[in-house]
Amino acid sequence: MSGPVLARPLVLEARQAVADGAGGYVESWVGLGTLWAEVLPGAGRDVAGPEAVLTSVPYRITVRGAPQGAPSRPVAGQRFRDGGRIFAILAVTERDGGGFYLTCFAREEGGA
Repeated sequence: MSGPVLARPLVLEARQAVADGAGGYVESWVGLGTLWAEVLPGAGRDVAGPEAVLTSVPYRITVRGAPQGAPSRPVAGQRFRDGGRIFAILAVTERDGGGFYLTCFAREEGGA
């Protein structure tokens, strides 16, 4: 079995509380670093929202493995950014027995 082709740079982002300047805070997305990835699309579908129809496309995104708790290891609830495209991470699992690669099950959403 050949390894994945990690040829696409994606920015890993996490939600973080950021001061709003008025004594409170707002949640914002903060970049944790760039990971090289292989991005493979699945079959798309339309999802009816309250005011519009959204297109939902699942993706399998493969990145290099990292130890549990390392900031470079993606977790569910984080996201990848590729320019203006956003991939919400739904789940992460090891791709191989040695943990050399991780597969992130993600979803890209955009207006239809």
